[in-house]
Amino acid sequence: MTHRPHRSSGLHGSLGPAAVALLTTAMVLAAGAAPAVAQSPLPAPGPLVLHGVNVVDGRSADPRIDVSILLVEGRIEAVGPRSEISVPGGARSLDLSGYWVVPGLLDAHSHLNTLAAAQRALESGVTTVRTAGVGGYADVALRDAVQEGRLAGPDILATGVYVTPQLADGALADPRLHGFLTDSVDTPEELRALVAVNADHGVDWIKTRATERAGTPTTDPREQVYTEAELRAVVEEATEHGLRVAAHAHGDEGIQAAVRAGVASIEHGTYASPETLALMRDEGTWLVPTLSSVLSFGQAGDYADPRLFLRGQHLAPRRVEMVRRAHELGIPIVVGVDTSYGPESTARVSRAITFMVEELAFDPLDALQAATSRSAELLGVADRVGLVDPGMDADLLVLDSNPLERVRSIQDPLVIVSNGHLVLNRLPFIKGDG
Repeated sequence: MTHRPHRSSGLHGSLGPAAVALLTTAMVLAAGAAPAVAQSPLPAPGPLVLHGVNVVDGRSADPRIDVSILLVEGRIEAVGPRSEISVPGGARSLDLSGYWVVPGLLDAHSHLNTLAAAQRALESGVTTVRTAGVGGYADVALRDAVQEGRLAGPDILATGVYVTPQLADGALADPRLHGFLTDSVDTPEELRALVAVNADHGVDWIKTRATERAGTPTTDPREQVYTEAELRAVVEEATEHGLRVAAHAHGDEGIQAAVRAGVASIEHGTYASPETLALMRDEGTWLVPTLSSVLSFGQAGDYADPRLFLRGQHLAPRRVEMVRRAHELGIPIVVGVDTSYGPESTARVSRAITFMVEELAFDPLDALQAATSRSAELLGVADRVGLVDPGMDADLLVLDSNPLERVRSIQDPLVIVSNGHLVLNRLPFIKGDG
């Protein structure tokens, strides 16, 4: 995965006290820091060929039956009949006759920010993640470690510091943000300044807030936070740096403001009215409804609070109803899980796919595409992930049955390949002699 360079521009306008601090604090720490400790990257993935698989490629409803997939240097080299695949010397071969292959899954809304969380995501079949607000720039560091070949994955699209009124610990991430330890980010000039700092850290997206949170019992998710003008300042500054914006938004007024301001995606969208959904369709705004997180409200893991369980009983049906309307209108829907992949979390991309099919009556291919090829389109990485095609990154899951017929097979992958690395292999089940 190749990091996209970004243009940087200066901080703008007539600034409040916190934004003045952005301008006056040193752009870099004092010279003379100790040199980095040399570390060896992972061994480069050797050639790998999967024989006898049936492929659901992320595009077509017609699987390719009994083919071989050749992986070379972290890419898919060829997909076709075994007799037509030229296997390099020294390649590792896996006989997977009768098993099924799908693209690695994408999570378009995650709070993943640790090595352990990255491993848990990868073991669930997630090979690409867009973060949606983490502590500091941990997501940038994880992204770079994967790109440098020090981790097998998942690939990260980083958003850095959440563009929200109260940065809390996020203000510790850069000396230019220290003024926001005691001040809020609440003017267009301060919003632009924060976006610019994120851009300087090389983020891939900007995440901002249009409404309050649903996952804290003391906030009402319907309450609007930023105005259309303030959100437009975020979008305009992001655009200056070649970045797009995802907006957390539950309440109808906040969603409308974000869409009119030009954000690329609405995260959650719970209380969107039919009129607002029509506006999203007309403006080409994508929807990331984070369905599996709302299923977890009040349960162990991300939202373990009895007050949130009660909220979830009200909120979940509203979000389900909204997703049905959005789907009928043709709004592109993408899977995001809204989890930090903590040790007790049960929110997973595969669970969201299953819910879309079993509870919302999505066509199975449509639901799979929401976490593969369509998600890659939103995230701007469709040229390298989301499909099982030659030239794409070698991100693959091996399943025990056809996910278009038995969708829950995707919840228990048997083999996982990320960037050509065989990160999980539970086959064969049979115990041989000797």
